[in-house]
Amino acid sequence: MAWRIGIDIGGTFTDVALVEEETGRIAVAKLPTTPRDFGQAVIDGLRQALDANRINPAGVSLLSHATTVVTNALLENKGARAGFVATRGMRDILELRRSSRADLYDLLQDAPAVLVPRRWRFEITERIDAQGEVVTPLAEGELPALIEAIREAGLQTVAVSLLFSFLNDTHERRIGQALRAALPNVGVYLSSEVLPEIREFERASTTAVCAVVGPLLACYLDRLQNAASALGLPKLHVMGSSGGVLDIAEGQRMPAMLVESGPAAGVIAASVAGRQLVRPNLISFDMGGTTAKASVIVGGEVSVTSEYEVGGAGHGNRWMHGTGHPIRVPVIDLAEVSAGGGSIAWVDPGGALKVGPHSAGAVPGPACYGAGGTSPTVTDADVVLGYLDREALLGGALRVDLAAAERAIELAIARPLGLTVPEAAARIVEVVNGNMAQALRIVSIERGHDPREFSLIAFGGAGPVHAVALAEELQIPEVIVPPTPGAFSALGLVASDLKRDWSRTLYADLGGIEPARIVEVLAGMEEAGRAMLRAARVPPERQVLVRQADVRYRRQAYELTVPITDGEITRATLTDLAAAFHARHEQTYGHANPLEPVQLVNLRLTAIGKLPDLELAQRAEPNAARIRNRDVWFAASGITSVPVHWRDGLISGSATEGPAIIEAMDSTIIVPLGWHARIDQLGYVRLTRWKG
Repeated sequence: MAWRIGIDIGGTFTDVALVEEETGRIAVAKLPTTPRDFGQAVIDGLRQALDANRINPAGVSLLSHATTVVTNALLENKGARAGFVATRGMRDILELRRSSRADLYDLLQDAPAVLVPRRWRFEITERIDAQGEVVTPLAEGELPALIEAIREAGLQTVAVSLLFSFLNDTHERRIGQALRAALPNVGVYLSSEVLPEIREFERASTTAVCAVVGPLLACYLDRLQNAASALGLPKLHVMGSSGGVLDIAEGQRMPAMLVESGPAAGVIAASVAGRQLVRPNLISFDMGGTTAKASVIVGGEVSVTSEYEVGGAGHGNRWMHGTGHPIRVPVIDLAEVSAGGGSIAWVDPGGALKVGPHSAGAVPGPACYGAGGTSPTVTDADVVLGYLDREALLGGALRVDLAAAERAIELAIARPLGLTVPEAAARIVEVVNGNMAQALRIVSIERGHDPREFSLIAFGGAGPVHAVALAEELQIPEVIVPPTPGAFSALGLVASDLKRDWSRTLYADLGGIEPARIVEVLAGMEEAGRAMLRAARVPPERQVLVRQADVRYRRQAYELTVPITDGEITRATLTDLAAAFHARHEQTYGHANPLEPVQLVNLRLTAIGKLPDLELAQRAEPNAARIRNRDVWFAASGITSVPVHWRDGLISGSATEGPAIIEAMDSTIIVPLGWHARIDQLGYVRLTRWKG
């Protein structure tokens, strides 16, 4: 039987999830992340998963991976020696940036580190105007000196971003041709190939990001592919930021598409679960070891944005503009906060309790792991309160040091605040829940959605522990805990379709542009999409092309992305596009003006290779059923003895009234007083307010 394998690297654990295509049977391998060499945990996890489940590598049909290499390289400033070539006079565009500032009134704040040092930024004489016409021809005589300067600097890659090359790429292509011919070992990234869109800084930044991280990403993926091939596994795929897997060659051509690789996988898995359960409106909540992430799924559609900064400062409102490097590629719209199981609790000089942004990570980890950690974390608080087993986690594979957790909380939190250890642990949980509730508000209420009309699907190792408390805060009526929640993002990797995005600027009023012009631009992107799908050996009946447009009112600075209806593009199609924009504007901002002319800015195309559907399910093992009791602290009742059920033994139809706990190898579900938990036919745990 065929198997699909997904590997997800988290801040604390690396998860390997395996799904048997025919039966939907799920197997998981979970082992500590190796921060010094992320690939080592991936390779070890693959070997462990194949051996433990006696799987013949020849029977693996899909191998997918979510990587943090791109983000980490930018956060740690460990990218390649990259150069940058610009139109004469525009050499410093990466440093001048936009006027966006994280804090409007902080005159001393530092801008993000410049991607390319000034000594490696070069100019060349040429000029194309805003209509795409050549004003100043390319100075061919300057190319030899440019090539020699790049060679002498020992650069590994070069990004080329000329003014208005998205309208006329003749000069960029000529420079690229010359550099590739003279410097075959230097990677060359052209903005007209990477991002042929309006806005010179964002286009230059996206191209420079690709140049900076390209060699590191290529080395990492090639090493994993070689290791996978040595094990007899198929070609490796990687998760893209917009929620689909890519061939590694596509990822290496456009590294910026892999920025939010890991979080995207979890949201895709949530959308698959929503289809199975007929729950089109979901708020996905993923709480791991380092961060908590939230996203919204409306009508079965995942929310995607192209406004994103990589390497920026984390904030409740996704990322603070002006603190990172903009990339203009589709990214699943997430709110992310530094609130994971490993987030460190501390008391500030004013005596206020804080949680995050620093994390204990995989090394040394929370104090209760007994690996040398001394700082109190959210996991330590959960252990002290009894939410997590006080003896062992991961089905007994990870011993818990309760005394170390209590000692860490007492020294850093309880004594300074004059609290008992349980009281201090409860305060830590309250603070982190407040931080995470803010992320849920951002993706729901601040996007114009009423959370009372949604279900909360909770996953990640720590997500199900805190999910019901967050649902109560936002009055969400139902919490869903999927199969294998601790490795659910890895499951998203095997349930994702093949996907690649293209875009191109076409700047015109919708009312005045001829439909044939739109057809012409889309045709070029459709040809590229079909070619990619053919190269990936996707059969024609599983190929899907999705068309979208970025549109706005006149004089607006930013656009909204709306779908273009299927079929022939006619004047009626453009009328429908304008109507869809008015409706989206009303939903997003609370107002719309149907009498205002609408401008088209960018056309977008997504090529999708549909994989056969998977049923994500968990089959109970009645022989594994067991129950015991544990003292647990609840806000409403204090310390209470509650039943602890082993999830693998709960058959379909089983029901549990709170207060109770449902444990599994990879996660723990808290069922407080007033809530009811039921196991459905697919093994999902459905929690609702008790009405009996």
